[in-house]
Amino acid sequence: MSTKKNFAIVALALLFSACVSGSNARAANPPTNAEELVALHLDSIATAPVRAGLKTRVAQGPVEYKILVGGVGTLEGKAQIASDGKKLVFMMKLPNNEYRGEQFIFNGEKDSVAFSTARQARSSLGGFVFVQDAIIREGLLGGLLTTAWPLLNLDERKAKVSFDGLKKMDGQDLYLLHYHPHKSTDLEINLYFDPQTFRHVKTIFSYSVSQGLTLGGDRATARQQETRYRLTEKFSDFKTVDGVTLPTHDNIQFSQELQNGGTTLNEWDLKGLDVSNNVPVDARNFEVK
Repeated sequence: MSTKKNFAIVALALLFSACVSGSNARAANPPTNAEELVALHLDSIATAPVRAGLKTRVAQGPVEYKILVGGVGTLEGKAQIASDGKKLVFMMKLPNNEYRGEQFIFNGEKDSVAFSTARQARSSLGGFVFVQDAIIREGLLGGLLTTAWPLLNLDERKAKVSFDGLKKMDGQDLYLLHYHPHKSTDLEINLYFDPQTFRHVKTIFSYSVSQGLTLGGDRATARQQETRYRLTEKFSDFKTVDGVTLPTHDNIQFSQELQNGGTTLNEWDLKGLDVSNNVPVDARNFEVK
């Protein structure tokens, strides 16, 4: 066997050994607190120098909307998520006057949730995010698909996270972090991470009240009926480009459970997203009117 072939085999063996050793080291030394888990999560995205150089991000692709419970319907459209630091815009456009899709904007100071219908009304999802605006103000919506992801700069946001160990979710063990914004909120925010890769794979926002929300109105008067709300985002199909590992699939589900037994469940599936970093983003995208 030639010297070159011997060298190639040795190099591959060493690379495999390093990968196995790294995996075993993580398994042997699992995170025991929030700080350790966040550090491992950040390393799963990119090295610290690469992360420091990430300024903007754009993700775009198809979106499929489905009514899963409480009706019947499917629509196909386009989604675009753009961010610049803490600024973000999350749009899902659908070709239907009865439901045109969603537009969520945060300009770094103010947030905006667009009307979804020709009658100038918000959808149930839009109304929920409008009332529980920490979802967009904290950069949580869209997860790592935006540069506003709060785990990138917890100290600057003055947010807190608490570690709750491994939890069984849909038959899978995931690490759980409870997220607590600096500004008090009655919204429960749970972040879930894969125990092998430490990638963020799920966020669940939940809210239960005896005097619930009537979504779509103004924040001051939007409290009338007893309801439970849950907004779930699942992230998958991670790809590494230019040293940055990000999801290309964002599945969003929003449910309402009324005390009278009525339930609705809607889904927005963003699959096969094209994600680009450090591309020009027009500042007009973040205008709040």
